[in-house]
Amino acid sequence: MAAIRHRTAWTTATLVALLAAAGCDPKPASNAPPASPLAPLQHSRQVVLVIADGWDSTTATLVCYARAGVDQPWTVAGQRIPVTLGRTGLAWGRGLHGTAPLPGPVKCEGDGKAPAGVFALPLVFGYAEKAKSGEIKLPYLALTAEIVGVDDANSRLYNQIVQWKPGQARDWDSAETMRRADGLYEWGVVVGHNTSPVVPGAGSCIFMHIWRGPDKPTAGCTAMARPHVLDLVKWLDPQAQPVLVQLPREAYDLLEGAWNLPPSP
Repeated sequence: MAAIRHRTAWTTATLVALLAAAGCDPKPASNAPPASPLAPLQHSRQVVLVIADGWDSTTATLVCYARAGVDQPWTVAGQRIPVTLGRTGLAWGRGLHGTAPLPGPVKCEGDGKAPAGVFALPLVFGYAEKAKSGEIKLPYLALTAEIVGVDDANSRLYNQIVQWKPGQARDWDSAETMRRADGLYEWGVVVGHNTSPVVPGAGSCIFMHIWRGPDKPTAGCTAMARPHVLDLVKWLDPQAQPVLVQLPREAYDLLEGAWNLPPSP
């Protein structure tokens, strides 16, 4: 089994090496150190900011921000975009911010909640062949019918994207086929949630991807219209250490100064 492993770290350099071993050809990336939970944006120059009205919200607003240097102010880098969230709203996930910095629900497997916090965006995936991935700068994984996301908390490959052929041994009872017939993963971004270390049952296989519609929540991902996903995957740059910041309004208001967050959309 060839595995795209994210168990030890979500640094872009690690992903580059792993993707190369799996037959992919990612572009060079930055080797910046991981962020501190006290300053989870300190190394980033690109932020995808998603703000929801509350913990139970199934919709939110997304705005991209960039800055010329890590000591420079954030500036808007795109339009306001409507997105859908998990069918039961948001809960604190495990990311660059650590765990739950404030009171609120905590994400677990199968809860139908999108993760709140700050998360690396290390990898783009899609249905296009590697050679046709075009303007994408992040490492790119071309999906095939053999690539699955393992969501069985009892598996040693939990919360990993792996290549598996029917008939091969496996230690999971549940995994999602990434090359979906409905096209929701035609383009998408892996969200670095619950990765360092992977905690069984804390939530798995979180992505930004194409939505079913503006009134159709997800199982825990962040979704938007296809043109916006395509714009996003082209904009993300590994040299800028891009991150997703996803919060309910009340948490954003409390953390804006401490985390040096971009202006609220």
